[in-house]
Amino acid sequence: MAELSISVTRHVKAPAETVWQVLTDLDNAAETLSGVIRIERLAGEGYAVGTKWRETRKMMGKEATEDMWVTEVDAPTRTVVKANSHGMNYTSGFTLKPDAAGTILEMHFSGESESTSRISKIFTAVFGRLGARVTRKFMAKDLEDIAARAERLAGE
Repeated sequence: MAELSISVTRHVKAPAETVWQVLTDLDNAAETLSGVIRIERLAGEGYAVGTKWRETRKMMGKEATEDMWVTEVDAPTRTVVKANSHGMNYTSGFTLKPDAAGTILEMHFSGESESTSRISKIFTAVFGRLGARVTRKFMAKDLEDIAARAERLAGE
């Protein structure tokens, strides 16, 4: 069961194919996403199941680096990325839904602790709300950055 689960949605004034292009462009992610400092590709070319990279972000004044990998791709409507860090398993899913004015882009993020200890559960309960607020803010900024680039590419 996920201990942290957050969804953020943003409307993008660009076709789903353009949003998908921006979302899956790992080689230019550091230019697109203001929170990303660098991306180092570890496995795979392009964007497909099994593609793996190391992502370094600036978070709350510090650098944080995570290895991430693609586990699902249904272009151009859905993808899932996983990461594992400090005893937590993270899943980020993106869904793109075309509409008359562009694309509805949704990001769903969840985190689940590998630990079943009582202390870990208490820690998660106490700090979970703060973590959720911070995470939601970063997610919203990522979607804003993706939307801005996709809208520029689409000429909006």
